[in-house]
Amino acid sequence: MVVKNVNSKEVVSTTYIAHHGAIARMVVTPEELEQLGFLAFAVIPPGEAISPHEDPMEEIYFILKGKGRMMVGEEEAEVGVGDAIVIPKGSLHSLVNTGDEPLQLIVVAASWR
Repeated sequence: MVVKNVNSKEVVSTTYIAHHGAIARMVVTPEELEQLGFLAFAVIPPGEAISPHEDPMEEIYFILKGKGRMMVGEEEAEVGVGDAIVIPKGSLHSLVNTGDEPLQLIVVAASWR
């Protein structure tokens, strides 16, 4: 069984800035997975954004706290707590925090192996 806590020393040591705006931690990595790419926890401060980018795998963003404006391809939508956003492989996407509090989300990525 693999159990990892987002605030454990091991996970905190993976903290990085994702796409110029989110503070992210790799919670579950390819070392623990066979079919998925990773599971990350990210925080976007108020007024900040994950800049537009494309990834070589499909992803799901799941909003835990806060609100924002999500762009996937040519579409935009307001998103908030409980929303799951499916991002197809190779689609240009970004997320802007439009609220007054940090936007917290989980990112699940498919394997790119």
